[in-house]
Amino acid sequence: MEIAALAGLVLVVGILVLLALGVPVSVAVGTASAAAAITALGFENGLLTSAQQMFRGINNFSLLAIPFFVLAGVIMNNGGIALRLINFAKVLVGRAPGSLAQTNVAANALFGAVSGSAVASVAAVGSTMGPLQAKEGYPKDFAAATNIASAPSGMIIPPSNLMIVYSLVSSTSIAALFVAGYVPGILWAAVCMVIVHLYARKRPALRVTETMSVAARLKVAADAVPALLLIVVVIGGILAGVFTPTEASCIAVVYALVLSFAHRAITVRDLAGILLEASRTTSIVMFLVGVSAVMSWVMSFAQIPQLVTDALLSVSTNPYVLIVLIVALLLVIGCFMDPTPAVLIFAPIFLPVVTEFGMDPIHFGIFMVLALSIGTITPPVGPVLFVGARVSGMSIESVMRRMLPFFVALVILLLVVAMTPALSLWLPGVLGLA
Repeated sequence: MEIAALAGLVLVVGILVLLALGVPVSVAVGTASAAAAITALGFENGLLTSAQQMFRGINNFSLLAIPFFVLAGVIMNNGGIALRLINFAKVLVGRAPGSLAQTNVAANALFGAVSGSAVASVAAVGSTMGPLQAKEGYPKDFAAATNIASAPSGMIIPPSNLMIVYSLVSSTSIAALFVAGYVPGILWAAVCMVIVHLYARKRPALRVTETMSVAARLKVAADAVPALLLIVVVIGGILAGVFTPTEASCIAVVYALVLSFAHRAITVRDLAGILLEASRTTSIVMFLVGVSAVMSWVMSFAQIPQLVTDALLSVSTNPYVLIVLIVALLLVIGCFMDPTPAVLIFAPIFLPVVTEFGMDPIHFGIFMVLALSIGTITPPVGPVLFVGARVSGMSIESVMRRMLPFFVALVILLLVVAMTPALSLWLPGVLGLA
């Protein structure tokens, strides 16, 4: 067996065996990649190359945006932002059928976009909206399913750490990816609202009858404006060329701190815990990026991306058939793997395939993030699913039954986005980014 093929076999088998044994993804990828590099180059050269590739993988200025966006999100999670955005979502939804559930969807989209974390969103919004919906007669399993299904919309609406990771492995513009996420992210929330509407229109008891005065609406909107301005400052500054995404992440931290102190939601004593929480999340992501760089080197050495490209193209040369096949693979991958390592591992594999038949890398990045976001609400891994169920006090089984309509609708949305490049590329094109 050729040395390149043997190295590739060690990599693939090593990762699968270690994952089957319950080893964390980052450790499994790093160990298998180092073993494959040693197989290819010998012990000393293999270890040296692994260390060099890890350093090269994290030695990227754009990656500094991730720890700062993570820190900004943690500050906002502790800074009293969620309740203001929930109240503003009530104003936006009005008296629509199932308005409290609709508010849940809108609040998740807003808070997820501001904090950049679907897990934080499902916990913060769910802990507030769950009791309110139970009080108004909403079935607890339906309320939990609505909260869980709508939370990942914030992973697609920028700023998104997952898109930063994808830009690193695909060499695409972060600004273009951010802008491209708006339409699909809003469509995700809209799809969830349609499901809620269809459920609630046959249940008149779920319609809100009380009204809010114009003055009260204006006050609620005014309270939410400072939090919403964060998105305007970050994305607007990037698009206007005032600062880079990395500089924008630093501004987001300062802005979130000022806002949280102004709301008197955090104190100086809370900062140590906030920094520790952000450091834990950042260390996991950065270690994944480093070991994935070693894995990418091994895959390139073993020509794995080319082998996958040839295998998929041997099935069909029809772009639509290949898109459906890749979408199906991404949905399965998302069921068993968190989005960040999935992007780091599979984007370099699938990207040569889609570019072979002319797909724009920005478009592929958006529907890849969309597919993996669905994985966050799908067992057996599904972090958003498990956190949302725990917050609601419901079992996974009871929540999953209510989530089936959401799953069907979101998979249809994924296929539409994958088959319609304009949904991802129109806005970047208008702004001259694509």
